Amino acid sequence: MTEAESTAFCRQLARSHYENFHVAGLFLPKAMRIPFCIVYAYCRCADDIADEHTGSAESRQHALRQLDDWETRLHSCFDTDEPPSHPVFIALRSVARKFSLPQEPFADLLTAFRQDQTKNRYETTEELLGYCRYSANPVGRIILHLAGKPSAQQFEWSDSVCTALQLANFWQDVKRDQAAGRCYIPRNTAQKFGVDIEHLHDSPEFRRMMRELTEDARSRFEAGRPLVRAVPKMFRTAISLFLQGGLAVLDAIERRQFDVLTERPVLSKWTKLSLLLRTLIGTRS
Repeated sequence: MTEAESTAFCRQLARSHYENFHVAGLFLPKAMRIPFCIVYAYCRCADDIADEHTGSAESRQHALRQLDDWETRLHSCFDTDEPPSHPVFIALRSVARKFSLPQEPFADLLTAFRQDQTKNRYETTEELLGYCRYSANPVGRIILHLAGKPSAQQFEWSDSVCTALQLANFWQDVKRDQAAGRCYIPRNTAQKFGVDIEHLHDSPEFRRMMRELTEDARSRFEAGRPLVRAVPKMFRTAISLFLQGGLAVLDAIERRQFDVLTERPVLSKWTKLSLLLRTLIGTRS
């Protein structure tokens, strides 16, 4: 593929896979929409590789080999002048050079995808946060590099927001993860409330545990809120949308009185529209 064809491939992939990413992209400056689509395409393809397994040990090993191949392509994209053959890396090389993107956060994401093949339980909160450091925080760091020259403080705020987004997603999807044989609730937290993560069921103890987990995620969003005003004005609406969207998920969990097992908490279309309007008004200045 040519660079133009590869860019079109990434744009179509982003638009067809993730509605929220597309909506947020509409509020980015035009010059940034294509780079965002390319970064998303890289993440989406790697995630698809990780999710291709059927659950068997053999299929998981196959996924790990595919992720190794993806990382080899990544290193070649950044470290050599050899022309990439995959459209994502053709497009990514151009963006990485234009914006001086570091390779590390792209490689960190692959660490999380590999971990997904071998680990479905977390013993401590620290262990879970370690996973978020690879699964979520790199995306925010890449975005900050696209926005300019980020400071250490901006990285800290971004990590807090991205970790909170990942946690909000985990607590929204407890029921789905249970069906898939996964659980992201730290065992030490569950034990504190007398909850058995191997046999989750709705109970007062379970809801008290989910309240604490939800409040923890909310505090991380609030700790990272200064990031919205710290980035260039053209990026504020998009970043605020992600932050407010995560908080809205936590609000939906709270409205269900922390029962995430009977039914998955979701945002209504009206809530999404209201959220969008409030974000636009709040970031105009």
